[in-house]
Amino acid sequence: MIIKFLSDPIPSKVIGMVMAALFVAEPIAAKTVKVTMKAKENTVVIDNKGTEYPAWTYDGTIPGPVVRVTEGDTVDFTLINPDTNKESHSMDFHAAVVDVLKEFSEVKPGESKHFTFVAKHPGVFMYHCGAATMAQHIARGMYGIIIVDPKEGFSKAYPKPDREYVLIQSQYFPNAKDKDAMIENRGWTGSLINGKIFHYDPVHDENASLTLQSKPGERVRIFFVNANINNPVAFHPIAGIWDKVYIGGNPKNTLYGIQTYNVAVAEASTFDLVSPADHPTNNAIVDHAMGAALRGAITVLMNMPDADPKLGKGNNILIR
Repeated sequence: MIIKFLSDPIPSKVIGMVMAALFVAEPIAAKTVKVTMKAKENTVVIDNKGTEYPAWTYDGTIPGPVVRVTEGDTVDFTLINPDTNKESHSMDFHAAVVDVLKEFSEVKPGESKHFTFVAKHPGVFMYHCGAATMAQHIARGMYGIIIVDPKEGFSKAYPKPDREYVLIQSQYFPNAKDKDAMIENRGWTGSLINGKIFHYDPVHDENASLTLQSKPGERVRIFFVNANINNPVAFHPIAGIWDKVYIGGNPKNTLYGIQTYNVAVAEASTFDLVSPADHPTNNAIVDHAMGAALRGAITVLMNMPDADPKLGKGNNILIR
């Protein structure tokens, strides 16, 4: 038997094992996240040249605010519908398991609705207004995203990204009052990405001033929501391959090396793209259904050494 005295050097491997035992990662403690939104019936700009549209919104923007919590958190939500509005509105969180007739019921002008739910499933989910006629409320702008990060955090299976972006696609119906056209899928003339036609595409729209950015070799994670009224989205990165696709945004549902992934109406998923590290490149992230792409569903991602260090980080994951 070999006895090691304290004066003998201790192998670094042993030290590492001891330190690991002392600093075991604790699960992230669940918390309550308060979210308040105000329904606003206001005018918004839906393209890069300034076209105005009579929208119905959450907090005045299309899409509404990004909601981000961790698996296990309680979302404490309040929807305010001011008496200056003409319509009833509501909130349907796809991340919530509640009573559709209670928590998701309509809120009349001058009233408010409060409810809570536990975000039990990690992933990326749509939220939207469910008031009648639902198609019209969504088409006019009442939708957004809730990201539920896994409580385990990042891992080899779900690596930490260098940048994150939110992209939400929806159909543009210029006649805001024609709810029958929205239901029957006729009369739509554009595809909105985060509320605007060709929002991040100066290639096809000379008035576009914004793009997504990253540095060569960075892992870019895209949280994508299909907020179309009727059409699925063939989500594809031109000049790239999705390194990983997390179906529903859940790390347990992972696909590898995907060229195009079909995202159903009201579905959301998470997509990782890694650009070549040795030289600058560009990607065009599109709905490969050409009728949608050429109506506005094209987003340019520029991978360049001088990429803006603030984009795709913190509160800059949805660029307006």
